[in-house]
Amino acid sequence: MSTDFDAYRILQVVSDADDIVVEAAFRVLARRYHPDGHKGDAARMAEINRAYDLLRTPIRRRRYDRERHLTPVGPGPASVPPPPTNGYAEAAATSGNGHMAFNVVDFGRYLGWTLKDLAKHDPDYLRWLSRSSGGVRYRNQIHELLPDEREAATAKLRPAGHRD
Repeated sequence: MSTDFDAYRILQVVSDADDIVVEAAFRVLARRYHPDGHKGDAARMAEINRAYDLLRTPIRRRRYDRERHLTPVGPGPASVPPPPTNGYAEAAATSGNGHMAFNVVDFGRYLGWTLKDLAKHDPDYLRWLSRSSGGVRYRNQIHELLPDEREAATAKLRPAGHRD
């Protein structure tokens, strides 16, 4: 879990607070920062919702507490850090023609990550994504970021014994 995001700090409660205290803190903060309210702040509200989502049930809270104390061991990350970009807000960016830009992952463990950042952080995930049905819309961008993947994909399509 990233040290930048602390769900307890965001909800302004201590880590051993009762579940009812966590819920009450969420409700008070949600009332204060809801975008439709007097002091509406959509970014702050999104942060509060994310924090509460991590702590709202005993199972999720235990998982969050466990991941919060993980340290990376061996190759690869112990948990997925938040995106190095502006996050999900960038996913709403549109391309020049007014259509949704398909350079930001909008699902799964890398929600909000740009494909370029993912290519640096976890190229194996991008390779998997380019082959999965959920990643079809990202395939061309992944092949541009990982040229060796395009060659591997076209090599599978060539008949045996074919030479360029």
